[in-house]
Amino acid sequence: MYAKIYQAQPSAMTSGNATAGVWMIDFQSTKPRLIDPLTGNTRSVDTRGQLEMRFDSKEAAVSYAKANDIPYRVIDRPRSKRISRSYAENFDFDRKLPWTH
Repeated sequence: MYAKIYQAQPSAMTSGNATAGVWMIDFQSTKPRLIDPLTGNTRSVDTRGQLEMRFDSKEAAVSYAKANDIPYRVIDRPRSKRISRSYAENFDFDRKLPWTH
């Protein structure tokens, strides 16, 4: 079992960057999920799959994993390139970018 260390992405429903600097550790479940025969829902007896830990920096998350002998994998997300433009540019006659809707 290994842990995945990654930087949390902000929700698609918000435009803020509140969780942009938060690093997280997610543990992979080692046991398969079972299907409940009565309801058809899936369940698991491994509670580590539900555990989610937050850290202020990548170094803090890595040092926690090393201190507790947890095998880990760091996933760096690529930075998104933002195109800065004004609101008035949406209505330009000679738009450089195509209108999407």
